Amino acid sequence: MIRLKNLRKNYQTAAGVVKALDSIDLEIKKGEFIVLRGPSGSGKTTLLMALAGMQRPTSGSIYISKENIYQMTIPARAKFRAENIGFVFQMFHLVPYLNVIENVALARGALSSALDKPGAKELLRSFGMEHRIFHKPAQLSAGEKQRTAIARALFNHPQIILADEPTGNLDPENALAVLGYLTDFQSAGGTVIIATHQPVAKEMADRIISLNAGRIRDES
Repeated sequence: MIRLKNLRKNYQTAAGVVKALDSIDLEIKKGEFIVLRGPSGSGKTTLLMALAGMQRPTSGSIYISKENIYQMTIPARAKFRAENIGFVFQMFHLVPYLNVIENVALARGALSSALDKPGAKELLRSFGMEHRIFHKPAQLSAGEKQRTAIARALFNHPQIILADEPTGNLDPENALAVLGYLTDFQSAGGTVIIATHQPVAKEMADRIISLNAGRIRDES
């Protein structure tokens, strides 16, 4: 379903060229739960951003469902991402002046009819957020913010969820709940790729991919 071929991402700095991704070759099957591990600066976030179509690699290719996403135009790639990929950030990235249901509906780019969106309320209800739909992000706990962010990522029924340290700002109970939502998504046929240091995630993974200095060092 996902194929990375000789993927490279370089950054020019005052000290020279930094190889954030260095000759990554990887295949991920539909329905896999992949955990990315590695120290800070190992390339985990860069890899997720490239997979999401949000950071063009220096060279190499990414195929998702046989589509070479970086041969698409920018509007076509944005449409493909909206229809196929949900992204969950560590810092939530909720719009502060929108309420919960509007933040979820933002996945489809429509706010005025947010309350009429089929499935929006039901999705939030399944996340235990039905009593918070009119609250702004500042009125939510960290766990509630992340549940809202995951609901937004799922709202378009994507094939793939990418998550960058989604439990990093959560207490153990909420962290376990977030991982549970991701395994539920996988059980329904979705593909999950998550960068996390949560030890319990190892038990949920089909594969653990260890990165260091932009290269895959180990797969287990």
